[in-house]
Amino acid sequence: MAGGIVIAGLLHTVPALAATFDGMVAEAVPGVERQHVVDAWMLETAIREGVTPQVQQRVATHLAHLAECGADAVLVTCSSIGEAAEQASAGMSIPVLRVDEPMAAEAVRRAGDGSVAVFATNTATLGPTTRLIERHVAERGSRATVKTTVVAGAAAARAEGRPEEHDRLVAEAVRSAADSAAVIVLAQASMADAVSDAGVSVPVLTSPRSGVERLREVLTS
Repeated sequence: MAGGIVIAGLLHTVPALAATFDGMVAEAVPGVERQHVVDAWMLETAIREGVTPQVQQRVATHLAHLAECGADAVLVTCSSIGEAAEQASAGMSIPVLRVDEPMAAEAVRRAGDGSVAVFATNTATLGPTTRLIERHVAERGSRATVKTTVVAGAAAARAEGRPEEHDRLVAEAVRSAADSAAVIVLAQASMADAVSDAGVSVPVLTSPRSGVERLREVLTS
């Protein structure tokens, strides 16, 4: 805490989400100062090549920069780089939080021994979030199963400036899983807006609000 001011660091790979998270954090922690780093190259590279050593180094550099700027904690809002952030945070003196961590824990808690359906719009995110959920399954001693799906066409629709089509495709995918899954997870923060269109009774979990709530708990504890 710098001079009594609480500073939240946020690391993004989707430029459009920076303003969304800025507003959510400002609302959750009144008076908090927000420091943002946005680097779309990391996600673009992760989608194209995977989380390469270069991506891992860039994540570590950004986290170190936010710490040097006085951040009391950092929320990494991109699930694709969550594992790289965990690795980089090992030697840091401030908490580094994965946006999908609370969502993963809640999914396993709600699923019991049922099925968790995980949806993403690209494979780069699907792997890290799925492995995180499976880690929680193991830690909890659950018999829950995890089924993963990439929503075909959704990433292209968003990239081409058709967010309504993106949300429609995600909502259709959610409805297709509603009869067989105990809980549904939308792995990417950018998918959260599609929940309202799904109209299903099964729990559909997204990461932004639970991730920000975890950040609030850390900053105010």
